[in-house]
Amino acid sequence: MSKTRQFKTEVQQLLQLMIHSLYSNRDIFLRELVANAADALDKARFESLTSPDTAREWKIKIVPDKEAKTLVIADNGIGMSEDEVVENIGTIAKSGTKAFLKMLEEKGENSADMPELIGQFGVGFYSAFMVADKVELVTCRAGEEAVKWSSDGQSNYTLSKAEKTEPGTEITLYLKSDAEIYLESWKISEIVHRYSDFIAYPIVTPEKKIDEDKNETVSERTLNSQKAIWLRKPSEITDEEYKSFYAHLSNFGGTEYLKAIHMTAEGASEFKALLFLPKQAPFNLLMPDIQKKGLQLYIKRMFITDECKELLPDYLRFVCGVVDSSDLPLNVSREILQQNPLLGKIQTAVTGKILSEMKKLLENDRENYEKFFVEFGRIIKEGLHTDRANAEKIKDIVLYESMNSGAGKFITLKEYVDAMPESQTEIFYISGEKREAVASSPALEYFRKKGWDVLFMTDPIDEWVMQSMFQYMKKNFKSVTKGDFTDTEQDDAIKAAGEKYAKTVEFLKKELSGQVSEVKFSCRLADSPCCLITDGAALSPHMERLFRAMNQDIPVSKRILELNCEHPLIAAFESKLAAGADEASLGKYAKVLLDQALLLEGSPVADPAEFARSIQELLTEALNK
Repeated sequence: MSKTRQFKTEVQQLLQLMIHSLYSNRDIFLRELVANAADALDKARFESLTSPDTAREWKIKIVPDKEAKTLVIADNGIGMSEDEVVENIGTIAKSGTKAFLKMLEEKGENSADMPELIGQFGVGFYSAFMVADKVELVTCRAGEEAVKWSSDGQSNYTLSKAEKTEPGTEITLYLKSDAEIYLESWKISEIVHRYSDFIAYPIVTPEKKIDEDKNETVSERTLNSQKAIWLRKPSEITDEEYKSFYAHLSNFGGTEYLKAIHMTAEGASEFKALLFLPKQAPFNLLMPDIQKKGLQLYIKRMFITDECKELLPDYLRFVCGVVDSSDLPLNVSREILQQNPLLGKIQTAVTGKILSEMKKLLENDRENYEKFFVEFGRIIKEGLHTDRANAEKIKDIVLYESMNSGAGKFITLKEYVDAMPESQTEIFYISGEKREAVASSPALEYFRKKGWDVLFMTDPIDEWVMQSMFQYMKKNFKSVTKGDFTDTEQDDAIKAAGEKYAKTVEFLKKELSGQVSEVKFSCRLADSPCCLITDGAALSPHMERLFRAMNQDIPVSKRILELNCEHPLIAAFESKLAAGADEASLGKYAKVLLDQALLLEGSPVADPAEFARSIQELLTEALNK
């Protein structure tokens, strides 16, 4: 005899709110029902430890019926009595999982033996009404009569006796007309693969096969892999399993990875992780708008999101992997993480582990690390500016080419410092668009003469990073193209040149007044007649070009023209001025001098056509003489 009862919640609107507003994605209903089935199997398996005769081949079945337009999700787990159905299903937000865990704790069960159950809120079952007009649940607990629960998701539900003898639960969804896609095998497979692939029990569905004689047989096809390899010991995982799992995780379908990193954290924040350093950068690495960021998050093997940005700093966004936590709090729909300090602790631990493994790779497999850094170095360098807590660790693993290292050869900052002579007190660097441009800069001449090395910073991000990277191993960084540069051994020579070539300095200041801020002699040069230097506080021309490339309106700054007091060109200028040469003609020389300084440092000249004409005229004059 059927009995009709009211839900124990007074407000019908609460049920409607959960059905229509709690979840943002309809596919979630299958994840929730599978998660509930897995919990039921966990409970039954736990009981079988003390009652071995109750053990059986645990499984979850999903059976679509296109003719009846029903979808069945069944398990052979612990099942429920009538009272438990009323308590857990008839009472909204009454979680049987939570009650079960509380009971075990009160009994004093060893926490290591307790099953990891997913359900915490008692509302996942009602997600079925997102896709179903009617839901029927038939369940049986060992030693109890089977019971049937039925509801259309409105204000009432119906309870009656059922014909079921084996323990377990079977849920039948009578699908809405706009939800019949969930009867398609490919759709079911897609959802299981995305959300429940690593549930510990096989999730099976019937599969019909017709042989050559047109005989039809029905077998079961397993939809999930059940291979949560991050929970296993690395020694138990084969190369093929690693490759297969990496292909499953990576956004660009590769199977080649550089290194697999396992993590197990216990204590205040318990989680397991499996992370991969890729070999090659994906095509969208520098396209943030279309790139997924963050690790995949699971909670007790159940998929939550594949873009948990909070678990990884942005400069490590190329790392892919899984974090499986047992204690992260979710919102009630299990789609969004609550803001929680545990997230920060996990990120700290994961970041530290990745940086540590990178350093080991650098020390033990330099060749492969350098290839890896070519692919991802410009991204890693972002952390020098954004992650102050780990900046020193990142400094240990960044690589640069240098003046003395040769093209394509990299050195670490430590290798640079270790090679510094005692007379050198600073770490010198030069920034630009490519090696060829910076290697020809006249600003390097002094350092070549002294035998001191200069780091080449040719990634677009380098100069931005250097604004906050002041020291390494107590050595200050200094740009060779910015600020004053002195050498006490040449102070007297510089002072004497200022007096000897005073007319030349004043003439150049006047002729180039709109283009340079100052003209002076410097010890920076050995072979070239002049070079352009940026004031210490101003943006370099390379940085200005980067800003303009980002559509930033940056005015061109005036720079300092530094002269080589030993170059014959400067002496010739002074001689011409002393002899009363035509200043208009000499003005042409002054502009060519400035333009060639720009070209040598890799900067464009203001007027290439004018520069070419001036060179032609000067060549003609020289040949005629």
